[in-house]
Amino acid sequence: MRGLLQYTLDLFDGLSTDASGSNAPSKPKGPRRGPVAPVVPEAPEAAAALAADAGPRTSAPEISLADSLTPARFVHPRATREATLGNARVAYEFTRGQRRTIGFVVGAQGLSVRAPRWVALRDVDAALQEKSAWILRKLTEADQRYARLEAARIEWRDGVSFPFLGEPVVVRLDPRHGFKGVGAVLEAGDPAMPKTLRMALAQNATPEQIRDAAQAWLSRQARRIFIERLDHFAQRLGVRWTKLSLSNASTRWGSASVDGAIRLHWRLIHFRLPVIDYVVAHELSHLRVMDHSPRFWETVESVVPDYGVLRKQLKDETIPRWS
Repeated sequence: MRGLLQYTLDLFDGLSTDASGSNAPSKPKGPRRGPVAPVVPEAPEAAAALAADAGPRTSAPEISLADSLTPARFVHPRATREATLGNARVAYEFTRGQRRTIGFVVGAQGLSVRAPRWVALRDVDAALQEKSAWILRKLTEADQRYARLEAARIEWRDGVSFPFLGEPVVVRLDPRHGFKGVGAVLEAGDPAMPKTLRMALAQNATPEQIRDAAQAWLSRQARRIFIERLDHFAQRLGVRWTKLSLSNASTRWGSASVDGAIRLHWRLIHFRLPVIDYVVAHELSHLRVMDHSPRFWETVESVVPDYGVLRKQLKDETIPRWS
């Protein structure tokens, strides 16, 4: 096959991933599976491409699965086609549109396949078989990641804990104090014990109230720390950032604009500071090199020599689910 395949990126609360192997943060939709991460901050470094000659489009209908979905091992909730890949049956979402290539996306819900309007179904089937090992591996990874995220789901109540800068923080509801209008204060006690986040909430506060108060506190800490790290790395890179926005995007940890505007996902604050530094340096490096060429990665490496290790931690570490 020549020229048809290109693997595109849709990133989860997780993670979706394309055939280039990139991954990112996105929110699972539907009951099936969870993230396929909080995106890595970058697009795929190299889009893999295979070639294909398209024959005439088949007149066969793009089938409705109905009851045939039941035996499938991997089922997308909006599946319209099904394929046997290796020793598994995969029911996948199939759409056509104004595009030039066949795209595969393994995300929180399963496999999505997108194809040009003129591509024959037999060529789509051939492309699936050609990438079957990659598809099955990513679907399995998505299931495993979802299981980890479910295990890390936060139940918002007095005594719940979540990571802050890589260390656990325990929430305590304390309605007696207003904490000077900030709503919460972090207290350090025994060095061997987790820090305590005291919130000015009643003991009968709802899970939503506790969650929102925790998010507000974390967002304030995120803005403060992100500004400190942006100033630090901007000076080292010789660039100038103009604006910081906190993001809640489902597809990436960060982004940079040519005008110096930086967006960073507030949930980066769950990670250790070196991981945050990698994302900050990554985005600031784009103010010098607006692509992912070798020169870009050399720029990142000049200020974060171990960026490869930190990038893998950003991809692999499980952060708690908030919903």
